[in-house]
Amino acid sequence: MDTRFLVLDLGIELIEEKKDEPAPEVKAAPVPTGEVTVTMDSIALPGAIVSGKVVFSDGEAGIWMLDQTGRPALDPDTPGYAPVREDLMEFQKQLRALIESTGL
Repeated sequence: MDTRFLVLDLGIELIEEKKDEPAPEVKAAPVPTGEVTVTMDSIALPGAIVSGKVVFSDGEAGIWMLDQTGRPALDPDTPGYAPVREDLMEFQKQLRALIESTGL
């Protein structure tokens, strides 16, 4: 305590050592492992006209559906997952072809 009072009385400024900050973690970009595959369920999910499953080129999977107003929805198995743009475009192309082939 006495040392503190002396430091304050004399107006001495202490120099603090800088702490080394850990390097920020770098998340690796998804590495494509194959093609995008889209399948359609034989019985649609409740509230959907059609539904099915998709596996993206990086191996991530999810459930897709079209509701009664025609709005698409994608529910990936991994929370917060977003497919790369190329996979999303391929998914849309395959989904359109799959729906046209069933006559919906």
